[in-house]
Amino acid sequence: MLLNANDVTVRYAGRLALEAFSLDLGPGEIVALIGPNGSGKSTALHTLSGLTIPNAGDVTLDGRPVRTWKRRQLARRLSFLPQAPLSPEGMTVEQLVRHGRFAHIGLLGAYSAQDREAVDWALESTDLGGLAGRDLRALSGGERQRAWIAAALAQEAGILLLDEPTSFLDIGHQVEVLELLCRLRRERQVTVVVAIHDLNQAMAVADRVVLLAKGRTLFSGAADDLAESGLIETTFAVNGAFERPRGQARAVYFNAHITT
Repeated sequence: MLLNANDVTVRYAGRLALEAFSLDLGPGEIVALIGPNGSGKSTALHTLSGLTIPNAGDVTLDGRPVRTWKRRQLARRLSFLPQAPLSPEGMTVEQLVRHGRFAHIGLLGAYSAQDREAVDWALESTDLGGLAGRDLRALSGGERQRAWIAAALAQEAGILLLDEPTSFLDIGHQVEVLELLCRLRRERQVTVVVAIHDLNQAMAVADRVVLLAKGRTLFSGAADDLAESGLIETTFAVNGAFERPRGQARAVYFNAHITT
């Protein structure tokens, strides 16, 4: 496997944040992490990225513990976009995206034609070409989120870890980001792990869905199997049903029944 978490447990100030979390990731698949607030989704991503050292268990990349990788080497393989990152003052969109190339630039800091091509591709893929010269602080929340996604793409890592990447985006750009992830999986064999709140989006794009609650893994498998398990209803304490639109083979959609 490419990236592997084996029985990872994380505690913060004595509080259990993640318990015996395991996940094997191969090239070219999308895994969605879902669950209520505080379920451990962000902790799982931080641990997979090597930013959080687990109290028990380990995370390995190509069989080697992630915590032993040098940051520049790891950045060439793995890109992590946290939830609501802080935007540096006085930085433009293009400057932020260029920072995504830091792992590829040599000791002399030379910026190559390949770096320029990667930045242009990332800006174009996130529909930000026209905003490249704008100050990050002058952007809307959705535009700023797309800028951070572009910076992650410019890194050209084979593994993308994304924490709520569609937050703050309007529905049109949410769809564009999800389609982009599917295209990266299909055309570049990029592996994606995404924490996401929208159940419909998770079920539509993910090859596997992992359902977390209170730090524990309740389910890991195909979206169709999760839809039939009844765990969505009990975990989120809602009444509802999954429906498959006519002509669609994979996507299943959850319709909650709201009593008024």
